[in-house]
Amino acid sequence: MGKVLDRLPPGSRIAVIRLRSLGDCVLTTPALALLKQYRPDLKATIVVEPRFAAVFEGNPDVDAISTGPVAADLALNLHGGTRSMLLTLRSGLRAGFAHHRYSFIYSDKIPRAQEILGVERRVHTAEHLASAMFWLGVPRTEIPRARLIADSIELGPCTIIHPFASAPDKTWPPERFVEVARKLPNPVILAGPDDDTSPFGKFRVLKNEPLARVKNLMAGSTLFVGNDSGPAHMAAAFGVPVVALFGSSDPVTWAPWRTESQVLTGLRDVTVDDVLGAIDALKVRA
Repeated sequence: MGKVLDRLPPGSRIAVIRLRSLGDCVLTTPALALLKQYRPDLKATIVVEPRFAAVFEGNPDVDAISTGPVAADLALNLHGGTRSMLLTLRSGLRAGFAHHRYSFIYSDKIPRAQEILGVERRVHTAEHLASAMFWLGVPRTEIPRARLIADSIELGPCTIIHPFASAPDKTWPPERFVEVARKLPNPVILAGPDDDTSPFGKFRVLKNEPLARVKNLMAGSTLFVGNDSGPAHMAAAFGVPVVALFGSSDPVTWAPWRTESQVLTGLRDVTVDDVLGAIDALKVRA
């Protein structure tokens, strides 16, 4: 193990670089919790793109949020892209996964998660990110649920439906979501700025809401139904039961983390009855 954390004096500054995307940012929070539990004295700054900064707002495991360069005693690069590498260079100690392009800039190269965890299977993204903390010196322990902090609870009990995704091969047909929504109590359709919400005109639609408000909506919901996407991970972080529909992405890597869930694969073959059956299996109370 690297034991890098044991080389840091009390009160040292650590910059955790996780620029994007929504799901990755949410699934970074278990790793941050492990870090803070082991070394509460460290001053942890998360470096993230502005559009995802709200994921970390209010999180007690984060001392500061930055959208630009940060000088730190240790930079932990969990992103791996070109910009994140440039941000990493500002620190004395530089750690990141060995498979990252330009990993030669790291003073401490983190091996594969499988090697750290002692397994030879595909690992969940939360496990992958947490494994970095274990290698840096955090004692091996159970990886917690993702953590989001809401300012308040909006709407009260409702079913959040997110019928959109980043690519067509990750998207269940909208007309099937409409049929499901008709069967559910207080459905609320969650949409991004470029999503076509015209099929959902008979329902309450919340479009292009700030992430801070989406957290508030998730915190009060009783069920989430949607495609594999960032909002599904937000729901899981609040312990909301999730029905997630998977197309091209790998459910082993991206399934809802540590919440009651039903995962349906083979997207085009999934029927409305399949989804309603999955909801019933969760025994959700309206």
